[in-house]
Order: sequence, then structure tokens, then C-alpha cells
Amino acid sequence: MKSENVRYRWIGVGDINGFFGLMFDNIAVLSFLAGTLIIGFGFPADVVYTRMIPGTTLGVLFGDLVYTWMAFRLARKNNVSTVTAMPLGLDTPSTIGLAVAVLGPAFMMLKQDGHSVEDAANMTWRLGMATMVLIGILKVIMSFCGNWVQRTVPRAGLLGSLAGVGLALIGFIPLLDIFRMPIVGTLSLGLILYTLVAKASLPGKIPGLLVAIAFGTILYHLSHFVFPDTVGSHFYVKPEFQFHFGLPLPNLGFIDGIIPSLKFLPVAIPFAILTIVGGINVTESARAAGDDYSARQILMIEALATLLSGVCGGVAQSCPYIGHPAYKRMGARAGYTLFTALFIGLGGIFGYVSMILEIIPRAVLAPILVFISLEIVGQAFTESPSRHIPAVVLAILPSVSRLLAIHLEMPEIVPVQNLQHLISNVGATLPEVLVIIALGNGFILTGMLWGSFLAEMIDRRLRICSFYCWILALFSYFGIIHSSAPDSNVYLPWSLTGTARMIPYEFGQCYLLLGAMMFMLSYTRAGKAPPGGALSNR
Repeated sequence: MKSENVRYRWIGVGDINGFFGLMFDNIAVLSFLAGTLIIGFGFPADVVYTRMIPGTTLGVLFGDLVYTWMAFRLARKNNVSTVTAMPLGLDTPSTIGLAVAVLGPAFMMLKQDGHSVEDAANMTWRLGMATMVLIGILKVIMSFCGNWVQRTVPRAGLLGSLAGVGLALIGFIPLLDIFRMPIVGTLSLGLILYTLVAKASLPGKIPGLLVAIAFGTILYHLSHFVFPDTVGSHFYVKPEFQFHFGLPLPNLGFIDGIIPSLKFLPVAIPFAILTIVGGINVTESARAAGDDYSARQILMIEALATLLSGVCGGVAQSCPYIGHPAYKRMGARAGYTLFTALFIGLGGIFGYVSMILEIIPRAVLAPILVFISLEIVGQAFTESPSRHIPAVVLAILPSVSRLLAIHLEMPEIVPVQNLQHLISNVGATLPEVLVIIALGNGFILTGMLWGSFLAEMIDRRLRICSFYCWILALFSYFGIIHSSAPDSNVYLPWSLTGTARMIPYEFGQCYLLLGAMMFMLSYTRAGKAPPGGALSNR
């Protein structure tokens, strides 16, 4: 007997809460992207609002619309009414990482080379487009082998390097925005921590995220007039209430940025890998919650959304978000992804998203990123085997070095000519500033390899451990990681001059010797012993 078809209830009260959560997550990421480029690096606002953001939000529009359709299809296939759509949005770690480590530095270098601000901005925009196109192509390819990457690379390396980004870039840098406006920022942070971390509900079960942003925004604008002498008031920017229209049409501008973008691939590739592996994990969590999506299809749509965004001017990749089970528990179905797709996608095109970014201060949106940071760092420790916790910590350290390097590379802290002098000056030892900068270059890939190296050592797989050392040696030799070039570029080591030339040779040698040592230890009795040994009872 044929069972009766169940009507899919694709929208409900839970979709309202889900929409605000997913929408403000994307707004927070866009706010940081725009603020970092415009305020942090002096990028022309017109290029950010009318070229970068429309193309970037187009990826969200496409991805969430397809994920919404996939929810309808799954509900019809399984004949159930409770399917929750997979959430998609802008990838927080890579958006912040690429803004801070790729787009901003590239813009500054182009200006130092004599280009006008407008020309440097347009060239950087094309570089960002090209980076997205290359990431999109890589993600399309990896959608067929993402499971292999997940099985091969230890979770401590994958999640640990992501935790480093979460701690240093997503957590610490937004914290500066919060305490630049202490009253507005900390009250908003307190509300978000109270409702999202402590999981306590507000009276009337009002969405805590919505209250935090609304309360913080009102307080931000009122306090400037009521308390004009406070610290936060000095950072007040009067909103222009201007729509920045930008139509994200496909264009070939990314072709001009292909060659310059190649030197930033050591930063971009790990982000692509992490979103693929993260997409697999997210699909598994959705399956555990009762929604059996195809991992390959979820990953392919993510890849196509990133590729479409890059071709149309976007500079940030999209990905399926962690948290599908949470949206399901709150009763969200497919309405919240549909609403987010339309609000974010059309908002980038018609300009009201950029107007929202001007009305809501970064100090109010920054707590969302701090919350995301707590989730990312916490997940790295909880989802990795407990014995691999030291490997997770080791994988975090290169991001700390990158954070220091970002501040050292600011002209007001260390003049550019002083950095050039340190890099070109020949000496018996490596200057500390140069070592910090070198350790921070390629920090995501370095963290992934460091964490994997130690995880394999802990598991007594010393030959694989030595293999990671030799990969580190090869990559450091050509500047893929630990680049000592003034522009952080890849290179042939013999083309370098001065102290900078010491980095690839000495770093490469140290990794080669470390790998050889691990390989020889693999033949010892202790090297063949099972994990734990004398430390197993500690």
C-alpha cells in the first residue's frame, strides 16, 4: 500500500530566529571585510561597496537558494515534513585571513610601488577575484577527494590551524574593536555570551543576537550625543544612509590578477581544504540530525558558489556553516536559508547591506566574531583526540606569529625602510623581527603541517612524521611557507640577498635534519612502541 505524501512545512517560527542568526553572521563577516580594508588599509570605500561586496554576496545568494531547493527535494524524497536546509554563508576564517594577509598587504605593496590609490585598489580587487576563482576550481576538484584529505591529514592539523586563525585573527582583532568602544562593545558581547555561550534565554525568549545588535547600535548612536567625551565617542562615524548599488556581472578582470595571486596560494589553499573538510563534517552532523544530504553535492554547490562569486567580483568564499543541528532544534526548515539568500544577495546588489554596515558599528558586530572564535577554538580541542591536544596547540602558534607580523609590518610601528634594512642586512644571526615575519608567512599551511607532524609523532607513526618534516623543508626552501622576501613572495632561494637568504637554507636544513632524526628513531624500540608509553598515566 502506497503511503500518503506528507506536506513539507518549509517555513515556521523557527525560521525567523534562524534567519537572524544566519543573516547577522554574514553581516558580521562583511563588516570586518569592509572595515579592515577601508579603515585598516585605507581602501577606497567605493571599490569595496560597489565591486567587492556585490560579487561576494552573489555567492551567498546562489548557494543558499540551491541549498533551499535541496531541502525541498530531500523532503519529497524521504516524504518527511521536518527537513532543515543546510546553512551557507561567508567563510569567516578565510574572509578575515585573506583580508588581513592578502588583500590589505597587496594594496599597501602596490601603493609603495608607485601606483595611485585607485589603481592599487582595482589591481587588488582583481587579485582577490583571481584568488576566489583559483579557490573555486580547487574546491570543485577537491569535492571528489575531500574524504581522502579528511582521512589522510590528522584532525589536529586541520582543526588546529583553523583554531589559530580563530584565536589570533577572528578572536583577538575583533576584540580590539570591542574595547575601542568599551561600553557599547562589552555590553553587546555580554548579551551574546549570555545567550549563545551560557545558553540562557532573555525574557519572552527574544532572540539574544537580535537584542544585542539592536541595543548596541542604539547605544552607539545615543552615547555619542549624550556622552561625547567617552573613549568610544571618538570613534563615532556618522552614517551617510547611502545606498551603494553594484551589479555583479561576470567579467574577465580576474585574469589580470591570476599571476599576482599565485604568491598568495600558500595562504589560500589551506582555507579551501578546510572548507571542504568542514563541509564533510557539517554534512555528517546534518545526517546525524536526520537530514541525509549528499556530501559531494553539498561540496560541489559550495565550490560553484565560490567560483561564481570570484568571476563576478567577489573576494570572499562561501561555505556550509557549522550549526545545522542547532537550526533544526530551533525549528528552522527552509525559510531561513531562502530569506538569508534574498536579504544578503539582493542587499549587496542594491546597496542596503553596505548601508547597514555603516549604521551598525564594528564594536557591535565584533562580538559575533568573538563567539565564532570561541566555537572554532573549542571545536579544535573537543573534536581532536585528547592525546593530540599538544598538536593542536602547536598548530595554533604560527597564527600568533602572523598576528605579530601584521603589527610589525605597519609603517607607524616599524618603518618600511627599517624592515627592508633588517631583511637585506647580512649578519651572523637572524634578526628577531625577520624570524617573526618568516614564521607568520604561510601560517595556515605551516600550522596544518606542524600539527600533523606532532600528531603522527604522538601516534608513533614516525616515518609519516618525517614525511611531514620533509614537506616543511621543501616548502620553506622556496618560500611557500616561511617566506623571507620583502613582499612575502615565493622564490628561488639563491635569488635572495642579505640576511633574507639565510632563512630558506637554515629553515630547510633544520626540517631536513628533523625528518632524518624522526626516520632513524622509527627503527628504535621506543619508536615502534604504541602511543602513550611512560606518559600514559600522567
